[in-house]
Amino acid sequence: MTRSARRTRRTLQVAVAGTAALLALSACSSSDDSSAKSDSSKKLSGTVTVFAAASLKESFTTLGKEFEKEHPGTKVTFNFGGSDTLAAGITGGAPADVFAAASPKTMAIVTDAKDASGTPSTFVRNQLEIATLPGNPDKVSSLKDLTRAGLKVVLCDKTVPCGAAAQKALDASKLKLTPVSYEQDVKSALTKVELKEADAAVVYKTDVKAAGDKVEGVEFPESADAVNDYPIALLKDAPNADAAKAFIELVQSVEGQKVLTEAGFLKP
Repeated sequence: MTRSARRTRRTLQVAVAGTAALLALSACSSSDDSSAKSDSSKKLSGTVTVFAAASLKESFTTLGKEFEKEHPGTKVTFNFGGSDTLAAGITGGAPADVFAAASPKTMAIVTDAKDASGTPSTFVRNQLEIATLPGNPDKVSSLKDLTRAGLKVVLCDKTVPCGAAAQKALDASKLKLTPVSYEQDVKSALTKVELKEADAAVVYKTDVKAAGDKVEGVEFPESADAVNDYPIALLKDAPNADAAKAFIELVQSVEGQKVLTEAGFLKP
């Protein structure tokens, strides 16, 4: 082979090697870009709208902040209220991702309308307690004491889970009680006592605990007959389903359950 031919051959080999290297580098870069896109698509973002029973306000607010911390770029917004009112809002078309109700009966309003995705699961339970003025000046020690003449007592409306549970406890005790008012959610009932507009209210243990020294709690045995299961569900038309699923997972996780039990909720 002539010197000129050898030189031409070497030039071609170098060119081929260079092209191969460029192709390999391009493929690697393309793979990295694809991987980056795949990872970013898994990242949660946007707003998660949670409709939740009023009694969940303190614990869910804590979990919402934790969720935002774990998933930068997300925001959890809450609509707290009576479970029946929230359920009516959902079936009426209110945009929401998650529904956490204070009873299976109010969750059924949503599932019967086929507005839930999948089967709701119970994540906590809650028990009733009597909330009195600080120091319990009226010496309330039982459910029967609430029927005393002159005592101003507040109950949740019977359509609200806390009201239905209170009525169940009263029926089990064969007691009749006429409250000075029926409230649309448990926080409203508790507020009446905190503002001294009522002497006592039948609320949840979690609400008494959250109120601190603003009220005093009185346990009563009949509450064991009216413990409420709290179901949670992803909603069918959830605007942010992926983030909603992640929030539900947090609620049901060991970390979430710790927050809820510390607030006074019972394990499911």
